Amino acid sequence: MSDPSAVESWFGGGFARLHPALQALHRDGGRLEGCVRFHIGRGLAGVIGRRAMRRLGIDPGAPEHRLFVDIRHEDGALRWARRFGTAPEAVSWFRPVGRWPAGHWEEHAGPLTLSLAVDTDGGGWQWRQVGCRFQGLPVPVWLAPRIEAGKRIEADGYRFDVAIRLPLLGEILAWGGTLRMAC
Repeated sequence: MSDPSAVESWFGGGFARLHPALQALHRDGGRLEGCVRFHIGRGLAGVIGRRAMRRLGIDPGAPEHRLFVDIRHEDGALRWARRFGTAPEAVSWFRPVGRWPAGHWEEHAGPLTLSLAVDTDGGGWQWRQVGCRFQGLPVPVWLAPRIEAGKRIEADGYRFDVAIRLPLLGEILAWGGTLRMAC
């Protein structure tokens, strides 16, 4: 029997609350792919959302893009590498802090670090943002971007949704879709 993954260790007995397919993905890692749809905010929020997409190498004029995700466990952390179509790969590192249900994960993506607690419901996984740092400095709640994200198994697919909101402006960008295991 292999060592438990970072996710299994962090969840402990709560790991069994996840759908068996989510358990397998977070125990063994894997590659997923599928089409995702984007929604860009309106007004100034939309300007920021389109700019964010361009910075990631994603065409904001196309509402749908192919997404490839590679999930692995390395050095006690969870590594997520995402690529939208032919855009450059974007890598996030998720490091566990404490244990479920009181602990959280730290997502490191460039200069931004999000502290994300996990709520489970119906076998799914919903991130709940509990903190934000930029270049190591805490960002006040009233100024911090709000990330809402979740994943669940739906019709044998990996369904996920992500939304980014800014204070006073609202939703700047959202995307989601159903992915399948890649060969």
